[in-house]
Amino acid sequence: MSTVEQVEAEIRRLPRKARQQVAERLNAQLWPSGFAPEVETAWADTVKRRVDDLDSGRVQGVPAAQVFARARRLLTRR
Repeated sequence: MSTVEQVEAEIRRLPRKARQQVAERLNAQLWPSGFAPEVETAWADTVKRRVDDLDSGRVQGVPAAQVFARARRLLTRR
């Protein structure tokens, strides 16, 4: 097992919140400039609204297999 695989395995054993923090810190190191605060706020608002819509039943999710199949069809038309 490589070092990367070992680190990944260790991260998978962490609680969800800790995994999220690791991802955020790595993301910040890879893209230190980040996005403008207003963009971050807009994305956070959009994500919250969409999760709320799913949780409340106002909208229904689309299975990933269906989404990817549609994307493949659209991409192969070119």
